[in-house]
Amino acid sequence: MSETVSATEVSLTTAAAAKVTNLLAAEGADLALRVAVESGGCAGWRYQLYFDDQSQPGDVETVCGQVRVVVDPASRPYLQGAVIDFTDTLSRQGFTINNPNAVSQCACGDSFQCDSAEAL
Repeated sequence: MSETVSATEVSLTTAAAAKVTNLLAAEGADLALRVAVESGGCAGWRYQLYFDDQSQPGDVETVCGQVRVVVDPASRPYLQGAVIDFTDTLSRQGFTINNPNAVSQCACGDSFQCDSAEAL
C-alpha cells in the first residue's frame, strides 16, 4: 500500500490522492470526494465514492493532499480510520478501501459487513 496522506477521518494514500486530483482536474469544477456507506450489496453495506459540489449539515470534511474528502454523519461511524488506496497494474486498476470497522467483505470487494454495535 502507498504512503497515507494525513487526515483524521478517512485517509487517502498518496496514490489515491494523485488519482483523485487528476480526475478532479478533468472535471474542471470545485468538487469534493464524497465517501458514503449505503445499505446494500451481498455483505450488507456498500461503499459510494463520487464527486459532490454540495455540503450537507453535519458533513465532516478533511483534506488529503489537494483533495477535500467529505463524509456524511450517518456514514461516519462506518468509515472512521478507513484508508482509500488506488492500484494501477496490468492485472488490476481501481480504488480499494481498507476499513478497520469491516468484519467481513464480499468476494468481489463491493460490499462489507460491519459490527454495528462497535461502529455506532
